[in-house]
Amino acid sequence: MGSANKTGSSADRRARIEEMRRAERARERRNRIVTVAASVVVVAGLAVGGVVLLQSQSGDKASAASDDKGSGRFVTGADGVRTWKGTLGRTHTSKTVSYPMEPPVGGDHNPVWQNCNGDVYTKPVNNMNAVHSLEHGAVWVTYDSKAPKADVDALTAKVRKTPYTLMSPVEDQKDPIMLSAWAHQRTVKSASDPAVDAFFAQFVQGSQTPEPGAACTGGLGQ
Repeated sequence: MGSANKTGSSADRRARIEEMRRAERARERRNRIVTVAASVVVVAGLAVGGVVLLQSQSGDKASAASDDKGSGRFVTGADGVRTWKGTLGRTHTSKTVSYPMEPPVGGDHNPVWQNCNGDVYTKPVNNMNAVHSLEHGAVWVTYDSKAPKADVDALTAKVRKTPYTLMSPVEDQKDPIMLSAWAHQRTVKSASDPAVDAFFAQFVQGSQTPEPGAACTGGLGQ
């Protein structure tokens, strides 16, 4: 009887050991599966991250390209009017726009236009609002501190009686008195220069206007 009990105990022990070994092998298999799955997730995450990074970089490049809408140059005609040869953006933005010319003759601009119904401003106006006025077909008369007072007074009187015009000081411009319309600009010698009337006649609501008939009131005043 003692021998039988001993044999039974040994068999039970071997059975328990084998069961423990099977359990251990099962745990090892599960661990390997978990490890492989985790590796796949990590690799997939890195791949997705790489794609997102590339898309982000591509988007940055695209944004940089879209900001370069003002690239181009002026070509001066026989009449002294300089015409901008290049693309001028027309996107509305609340961000500051850097224009390739001063005063600007077009490009992306603020959603609100500067009032231009014969409005005369004694202080500088925001370029982004004035460009919107040009989009509506206005002529923008600008002058710096070198412009004679008599010319400033005479131009003030002319602008005040002419719809779709505005006037303001611009200290950084290259000449004392300048006239600007969408994609067009010129310098004049004085208020009595015949080129002033010619520019007004051609460009106040002229054929260059991107939005003819759009309002010049109800915008931004000073």
